[in-house]
Amino acid sequence: MSGKPTCDASVIVVSYNTREILRACLDSLFAAIGNRQVEVIVVDNASRDSSADMIAESFPEVRLVRSPTNLGFAAANNVGFELARGRHLILLNPDTLLAPEAIGRALDHMEANPGVGLAGGRLLGRSGEDEPSARLFPSFLNEFLVLTGLAARFPHSRFLGRFDRTWADPAEPAVVDWVPGAFTIIRRDALTEVGGFDERFFLYYEEVDLCRRFKAAGWEIWYWPDIVVRHWGGESSKTVETVEFSSSGSQLVLWRMRSALLYYRKHHGRLGAWSLARLEMAWHTLRRLKAAVRPATRAKAEESRRVAVLMRRAWQETLGGRVSPTRPW
Repeated sequence: MSGKPTCDASVIVVSYNTREILRACLDSLFAAIGNRQVEVIVVDNASRDSSADMIAESFPEVRLVRSPTNLGFAAANNVGFELARGRHLILLNPDTLLAPEAIGRALDHMEANPGVGLAGGRLLGRSGEDEPSARLFPSFLNEFLVLTGLAARFPHSRFLGRFDRTWADPAEPAVVDWVPGAFTIIRRDALTEVGGFDERFFLYYEEVDLCRRFKAAGWEIWYWPDIVVRHWGGESSKTVETVEFSSSGSQLVLWRMRSALLYYRKHHGRLGAWSLARLEMAWHTLRRLKAAVRPATRAKAEESRRVAVLMRRAWQETLGGRVSPTRPW
């Protein structure tokens, strides 16, 4: 980013093979802009489904960047940051639909709260159910509670449901550790101070790392529930071929593991990364042994065997979280 801002906000959308839902996303975005001065930037990550052509033909007011390769989420957003001319920057996933008042409310909140560097809204799933919209930073304890299923089994426990804050009233605003990148509003001055995304994260954990750096610099992270965003989730990930896909969260398991190791090595050192890897491998080894005993659960045993194999591969490919594999992953 360079020079003085010339508009209220820059909305940055990173696109990858989501043409039709991207069209709906942009329609909802322009309907939500109202009388605000907002520019829209779409960085297309070498989509194969003519997403970029659709934008050029149907949304000529959009500033379109056609990347010749898939840069991933972090690097593509950094491209958008460099072009942005807004006082605030809004990151928006292509698989989202904005409520009509979302942009105005987000800008009003930021203007009224100068200590906030970054914030998110209330994410709702396909059927209108609440999605995790504000979370605690990853830790060994939080990973254990999620991995063992204790967090899902006791969502109303302030301790066991701590990671996704499932105990909290989703209608209550709060200062939080981090918010998902599906919808994020960022203060330009804060981003200039802290810097953009760490491009070693191709996908997953990049927004966690950014929020951690914002908080370390003294900026607040907020969750504002009156900013409502419908989130389909995992639409870009579903178009990726040949990489193992999580059956429980629409996550690309290998990529998630690589990014987790990079994050833990960066913020918790080698012991942190090693402990994370051992925790996940040990849990899935126990799960495999238990599930293999009964024919009805042998599919779970095989799934756990594959997860352990992928973690060993992720550890090798990142050298224990020290390096990021060459892009695109």
